[in-house]
Amino acid sequence: MVELTRTNDPVLLSWLVAALASDNIESLVFDAYASVIEGSISAIQRRIMVDEADLPRARRVLAEASRA
Repeated sequence: MVELTRTNDPVLLSWLVAALASDNIESLVFDAYASVIEGSISAIQRRIMVDEADLPRARRVLAEASRA
């Protein structure tokens, strides 16, 4: 698995995981529990990981978020 992006934005995180799933791209969220432990200072961003073979398609999905 490779990193697609990192974010502290819960809305973007939720949308991106759902959008990837709708395109049949499996994703995992890393550091979710670490970011909860550190509190509300947002020092630890959550990473969205995808299979390396899916990375080009996943990047296109992510680009949709930046255009919206």
